[in-house]
Amino acid sequence: MFVALLMSFSSSLVFASDGADMTRARIEISDEGYRLSAAFSFELNRGLEDAIQRGVPLYFTTEVELTRPRWYWFDEKAINASQTIRLSYNVLTRRYHAAINGNLQQSFDSLEDALSLIRRPSRWIIAEKGALQTGEIYKVAVRMGLDLAQLPKPFQVNALNNSDWRLSSDWKTFNYKAE
Repeated sequence: MFVALLMSFSSSLVFASDGADMTRARIEISDEGYRLSAAFSFELNRGLEDAIQRGVPLYFTTEVELTRPRWYWFDEKAINASQTIRLSYNVLTRRYHAAINGNLQQSFDSLEDALSLIRRPSRWIIAEKGALQTGEIYKVAVRMGLDLAQLPKPFQVNALNNSDWRLSSDWKTFNYKAE
């Protein structure tokens, strides 16, 4: 059984944003642990579409951080988690493939279908149940972006100098009261 808490967004943390927006984020508790449910809104620009059509895999990483404020010291970093989705295109089969953290792979007929997995990633476990102190309020920060460090080396050099390769969202923050 999922119990969801959705708090209002505030953007106190700033990160260079290019083309991606977070439309929804919340922490849910289940029997397995704490899950992140998020949704993003973005379109691939022509440069990224061309790259994927030519067989260059793209890596989209979603990061989440939970910190607990302390008046007497620095904030406690309770949870740091990330999930990477690898999006690729097979020219021979004309199908798109998406792999989550290198494990689960799904095939899609269209780029739009494959992007839906990135725009609305599955609710993934960010921490085991009991990792947070019950009743405490945590500050949650979430962002998603194209991970340039995982691109093939020749493309990394080009990506640093080309704005077509910049796709990321701002950090979005909200408060979560642990159950």
